[in-house]
Amino acid sequence: MLDSPFTDLDRPPLSQAALTRALVRPGGLWSDITVVGKTGSTNADLAQAARDGARQGAVLIAEAQFAGRGRLGRTWSAPPRSGLTFSVLLRPEPSPTLQGWLPLLVGLAAASAIRKIAEVDARLKWPNDLLVGERKLAGVLAERVDSAVVVGVGLNVSVRPDELPVATATSLAIEEAACVDRDPLIRAILREIETHYREWSEADGDADACGLRAAYLGVSATVGREVRVELPGERVLTGSATGIDASGHLLVESKGRQYTLSAGDVVHVRPHAS
Repeated sequence: MLDSPFTDLDRPPLSQAALTRALVRPGGLWSDITVVGKTGSTNADLAQAARDGARQGAVLIAEAQFAGRGRLGRTWSAPPRSGLTFSVLLRPEPSPTLQGWLPLLVGLAAASAIRKIAEVDARLKWPNDLLVGERKLAGVLAERVDSAVVVGVGLNVSVRPDELPVATATSLAIEEAACVDRDPLIRAILREIETHYREWSEADGDADACGLRAAYLGVSATVGREVRVELPGERVLTGSATGIDASGHLLVESKGRQYTLSAGDVVHVRPHAS
């Protein structure tokens, strides 16, 4: 059972009313913001809402999540109110072949907000992680639900070293961020998502025309590095990550050949020491 939201004064609750006043407006992307005390998975809940006909721009934020999932069913957990765990519902108009950019777009938006508000050098590991150095700060998970896409984010904010689920993770507090107040952080992230999503939509999903690819590459922790890509069936591909294609796929050059990898193709992408 979740304790009272006021038992840990370093981790105050988010205000649904305040976030709604700040972010939901006529003509804007965000149509509804809901904050719940706890749930199993914000992605699963919002996926069901999408099937039930929820409008684009619904946002679900959970103060605690007990069945959070990362890519490929990996777990994601954090103490109550120690992070930002939320999902957004999008009903994109650009072709599904271009929608591989959506998790990258949301990751970029989160990284941009974190760099501005928290003054932490967050970088993007393709396809779905935000890193500080080589340590994971946040994860992004996109799931298609009929013609809709639900994108979830899990960001460690005030998580302490003894609360980290794995030694390779980190948090804004551990990185001595300028801001560890979740309210301005979630506002900034959602505003960045809205800006990038509108520009991408208006460009009909053309990541070059709207500047999305250039912005993503500018903070990429993957492109330009030697990588080890673990594939299903215990196969491994090593080579140089040379770019991101028009559909958001990772391009890897290995032994004179170029490989095009979608997020669903890979188990892990890691730096590789030559």
